[in-house]
Amino acid sequence: MALAINEVKNGLTVFVEGDVYIIIDFQHVKPGKGAAFVRVKLRNLKNDNVQEKTFRGDDKIEEAYVEERKLQFLYLSDDIYQFMDQENYEEVGISRESIDEKAKFLKDNLDVIALQYKDQILTVNLPNFVEYNIVHTEPGIKGDTAKSGTKSAEIETGAIIQVPLFVNEGDRIKVDTRTGGYIERAN
Repeated sequence: MALAINEVKNGLTVFVEGDVYIIIDFQHVKPGKGAAFVRVKLRNLKNDNVQEKTFRGDDKIEEAYVEERKLQFLYLSDDIYQFMDQENYEEVGISRESIDEKAKFLKDNLDVIALQYKDQILTVNLPNFVEYNIVHTEPGIKGDTAKSGTKSAEIETGAIIQVPLFVNEGDRIKVDTRTGGYIERAN
């Protein structure tokens, strides 16, 4: 359905130039001379790129109906991530491109939200905070604060993150999946 540009709002998903975007911010501008226009900040749902576009007051914009699906990660097979739909229990395959950087935080049985547009999965949103086990890290040396008090650690998914010196191998920690940063111990 085509919307008048003055009907846009934050959080609306729209179809622009062949891609699906979510509106992050918009601003109606009425200059002293000339026609009013709308400056819109959009985030691409496939690759998370943010861009600004300007629309004239009489432009139309196509609304995109994006559906959220609750999925559970099962396994990786030939660059296809296999998930189970939690409503109808069917298996859904999602390509590596759709998951991108989030793949390093996927672990077995992790519940995620997939955004789907016209039977195509655009992206997968992980929970903001997930608990992981530390599988390898160097022992912290007491009093060694020359390196800002952090060291590298490998979590159970294979991702390498920075943790405080007091974190040891076998510890359970909470990680912010949006930034890849250590939050706290979860023991």
